[in-house]
Amino acid sequence: MAHSKQAFKRARQSEEKRVVNKNVRSRMKSAIKHAVTATDADRSSAVVDAMKRIDKAAKIHAIHKNAASRYKSRVAKALNRARAAAAK
Repeated sequence: MAHSKQAFKRARQSEEKRVVNKNVRSRMKSAIKHAVTATDADRSSAVVDAMKRIDKAAKIHAIHKNAASRYKSRVAKALNRARAAAAK
């Protein structure tokens, strides 16, 4: 347990930030799953939404910038695989 006013405040701020970051990461991962599993009709809008959520998570430091790049790459790969499969 914290012993000083400064430590109490830091603990409170850390908990608030943890809750916000958890929410941001959760919504980002949900958007990614939706983009990967989306049908042809709404795939492009789902991918745009996923990319936007990934960028925002990286911007507020909920995830590392390299992790954001990795997620975006995987979403783009999934989109390209789906397009290739649909073209056949």
